[in-house]
Amino acid sequence: MIRPRERNRRIRSEQVEAATPTISASSRMGMRASCCRARTSSRSTRSRFGFSVTFRTYISIGRSVSSYHGNWRHESNRSRIHPRPRGCRARGTARGPRGPQRHPDRRGGALHDTRSGDRGCRIKAYRSVGDGVADALRLSRAMTLKCGLAELPHGGGKTVVVLGDSPLTPPVRENLVLDIAETIGGLGGRYRTGPDIGTTPQDMAVIHRLTPGWAFCRPEALGGSGNSSAATARGVRAALDAAVARVHGARAVTGLRIGVIGYGSVGRLLGRSLAADGADVVVADRDDRLRAQVETDGLTWTASDLLRQDVDILVPAATGGLLSPETVAGCTIPLIVGPANNQLTGDEVATLLHERAITWIPDTVASAGGIIHAVCREELACDEPETDARIDAIGARVDRLLAHARTHGTTPLQAAHALATRHPQATA
Repeated sequence: MIRPRERNRRIRSEQVEAATPTISASSRMGMRASCCRARTSSRSTRSRFGFSVTFRTYISIGRSVSSYHGNWRHESNRSRIHPRPRGCRARGTARGPRGPQRHPDRRGGALHDTRSGDRGCRIKAYRSVGDGVADALRLSRAMTLKCGLAELPHGGGKTVVVLGDSPLTPPVRENLVLDIAETIGGLGGRYRTGPDIGTTPQDMAVIHRLTPGWAFCRPEALGGSGNSSAATARGVRAALDAAVARVHGARAVTGLRIGVIGYGSVGRLLGRSLAADGADVVVADRDDRLRAQVETDGLTWTASDLLRQDVDILVPAATGGLLSPETVAGCTIPLIVGPANNQLTGDEVATLLHERAITWIPDTVASAGGIIHAVCREELACDEPETDARIDAIGARVDRLLAHARTHGTTPLQAAHALATRHPQATA
């Protein structure tokens, strides 16, 4: 049990208890997350604007694919921002010289082996707190694998903010970003964050200002690398082109029918790029208001399930969990590759896809363009041409991955794990 020091605020740290959904057995073994569960009850905290705000923040930090994950929750009242908030001093146990360091965070946390690096921040409404915790754990594990495959000197992690029933009005959202900044400030530099679903480069600028620079992908005008959507789309396109050569035996997407699920910032860039190169692009999105934009871009809109349509390639570009044992049961699409994180509901789905002769490119490979761009521009001082070349190298990485899977008779996901462990940063 972790016993944080109490100073000007009251912090209660406790191991988080049972919730749904549970993590599949195969995923749990890979994540070693059997103790990572969450209480489904929510608590309302008083904001500095004088009204009630309900949310939970979970941070998962990781250094290796098979790391231990620990979870706990705490509550406190924020009075002002500190680079290292009082009362959030890191304490706990360590496994080995660089083992798992446990830290209480501002609203609650899921933390394991620490390694300095860049991780995304997601603000999203979930069906339960347990869903949010499970998402944080899966996303952090995926980020570790992504960094290992991209040969970046970082581990994995993720910030997930579980929204309650309160509307996310501008003042509520402003207060929430300040709370996230305080949480990250309390981790003493072991964690840096970047934008993800529900956050923007402008949010990263706020966090960067209120911490000792522990945020990336700020607007370029403020010295950051800017929005990562274009870099992510570029990397996915490189992965797709390499996979098309392997699966369809084609050097271009001309004449291929491609389904894009999700027409957000990355999905839109991919749809336009593929259509410009002669592909017949069909788009599906839950938001019917995007139909006009899709048709204005010269693409085809559909309200049908693209997993059941006759397309040559499927590009998942929305939120994760699209591919489950149920959804892939009737799927006959030869190739699936896209930027959505955590596309599989469990690792066993990769085997089901393989058995159905469906080539699935792990999102940990395909969607690495954003993190590569941020690290190259903000840490390695690479110029734009060198950064683009590193992103384009995702195509060669996909080719090696598929060759490894075919040679060893494994799934692309198993091949990704095998190739990641060859990189020192994935196992250090």
